[in-house]
Amino acid sequence: MPTSFMRIPYRDLLPPPNIIPSSASTLPGAIIALQEFFHNPPPSGLPTSTVVLTGAGLSVASGLADYRGVKGTYRVNKTHRPIYHHEFISSHETRKRYWARSFLGWTTMSMANPNSGHYAIRDLGKLGVVKGVITQNVDSFHPRAHPDIPTVELHGYLRSAVCITCRNEYPRDVFQTELARLNPVWKDFLKEAISSGALETEDPNEKRTRGVKMNADGDVEVPGAPYTTFRYPACPTCLTRPPPLADGTKGVVEVDQDGALEPISNAGILKPAVVMFGDSISPEVKHDADKAIDNAGRLLVMGTSLATYSAWRLAKRAKDRGMPIAVINMGGVRGEEAFFTDLDPNQTGGQGVRTEISTESLLPALVQAMRKPEARSRRHHHHHDAPHAVAFERTNPAEVFKDFLS
Repeated sequence: MPTSFMRIPYRDLLPPPNIIPSSASTLPGAIIALQEFFHNPPPSGLPTSTVVLTGAGLSVASGLADYRGVKGTYRVNKTHRPIYHHEFISSHETRKRYWARSFLGWTTMSMANPNSGHYAIRDLGKLGVVKGVITQNVDSFHPRAHPDIPTVELHGYLRSAVCITCRNEYPRDVFQTELARLNPVWKDFLKEAISSGALETEDPNEKRTRGVKMNADGDVEVPGAPYTTFRYPACPTCLTRPPPLADGTKGVVEVDQDGALEPISNAGILKPAVVMFGDSISPEVKHDADKAIDNAGRLLVMGTSLATYSAWRLAKRAKDRGMPIAVINMGGVRGEEAFFTDLDPNQTGGQGVRTEISTESLLPALVQAMRKPEARSRRHHHHHDAPHAVAFERTNPAEVFKDFLS
């Protein structure tokens, strides 16, 4: 039986981490440790490049919600329950609820932009350090921020809606326009919410006062809202030519006079182009993610607790290959103690790093430090040394961080 790589929500908060090395508890110390992580040659036989694995925590600085952060969905909205894939596929009413809440959340998602952390990954790529990215995020920030670095979007993307029957994709902006046309009352409500600033504040208490709860992945909850009144369109391709179903029968695609899908329909159903909870990652995406790990010699994990197995197994794969692992995350990470076993207790970053410094503070500072002439010289020296070359001599913190400490 093939292994299932299903996306399952894990709601429990994880225990706090052990900082490795202990000096990585401060910004200067974390930068020195990560410089050593990048400069120290990987074990013999592994490539010299680094692959990055990211999660929702990286996009918090862009104004989007994460799951387990200080203001994350599972902390401030404890009653939140995501819609599962099988519920969306089988229930017309569930799809109404999903698309109503996504309709309200798409404005925030579409107006948000990559932050300094995403662009720091771009800069690490230009420095020759990072060669690939795997992300659990569905916000498309990675392809936008660093189009020259390949990105595997593990859980899909919100920028498109996809038909579950014919698999054609449609731009989410176009789909949003159709949702607004079919739901004029909801359109007016969204306009009012935007003008009041209810969708812009980052204060969860203020959001509750204004009657909204903003969750991860562009979900906006309005308690008491009449979700049953929401309407959504059919796939235009399947509406024109209803396709045969898997059992050979002809698919049914019926719409009302305005073009909204009728509940009798069993084909032409549009869903977000994401891996919903309870759904499985496609074999193609799994292959691409595995290949990204296998083509690198180090793994840098950022902004994720690795609570979903689909992401955690990639870190486990890296560990099994002998790849050094660095983790930058606010809060605990699932099973992280296994990633740092067998490290030399006196190692200072070359074998592994664990820090809780925020990515928006740490990553731009790290790039600035690595751009210094002495850092480039060390990197060039290591790339031409034998595999067992001695790690570089640590830099004087006062010299590297004079810009930050002044």
